[in-house]
Amino acid sequence: MFNEMEPAGKSTFDHPPKIFLMPRIFFLLFFSLLSIIGSAQYNWSLEKDNKGIKVYSADMANSAFKAIKVECTLQGDYLKLLSILSNVSGFSEWIYRTEFTKMVRKTSPGDFIYYSLTNLPWPMLNRDVVIRVKVNTDSLPKFLVIAGQDIPNEMDEIPTRVRVKHYKAYWKVTMPTASTVSILYILELDPGGSVPAWIANMFVDKGPYETFVKLAEQLKE
Repeated sequence: MFNEMEPAGKSTFDHPPKIFLMPRIFFLLFFSLLSIIGSAQYNWSLEKDNKGIKVYSADMANSAFKAIKVECTLQGDYLKLLSILSNVSGFSEWIYRTEFTKMVRKTSPGDFIYYSLTNLPWPMLNRDVVIRVKVNTDSLPKFLVIAGQDIPNEMDEIPTRVRVKHYKAYWKVTMPTASTVSILYILELDPGGSVPAWIANMFVDKGPYETFVKLAEQLKE
């Protein structure tokens, strides 16, 4: 479903900084993750369309929870977006209901593991997750690909929090102009614990939409 988008125009990221290039040894693992997400079959339904941000949902196989897709074009460029996505300590400023994040381990700027705590309304317990992020800049300036996946055994669980049981995220980014980024984002998430799926699915548009509204603000700074 991830058909190749039209090549972006020339930009300051035609020759990406070496700090964002992933070592070749990680490519096989990286693309195996993308193939898992990319091969999934979704039947998307539009949930929200506002301020140029479109949020879709779709049923996930063997899950009561919904997959999420976001499509948008925002002001910015590859370098600014990568700077935001690698600033783990700043995630709480723009990711919906994120209370706390910290870097766990960093192999390179394009390959790191972080911990995230999400605040949920009472009486639900807060959720936490440990995520490995991989950035592939090999196809720049044509497109940029970023993937994230949960690593449940990386850190011990905390009794007062519920560990997210399933997390996969995929970003495909192009630059249609020298000052805009076009983003395709897909998220599969199972929050675990006792959150009824029908309650979680009532808010499939709110969290993703507010996150990308704030991301747009971050890109403009």
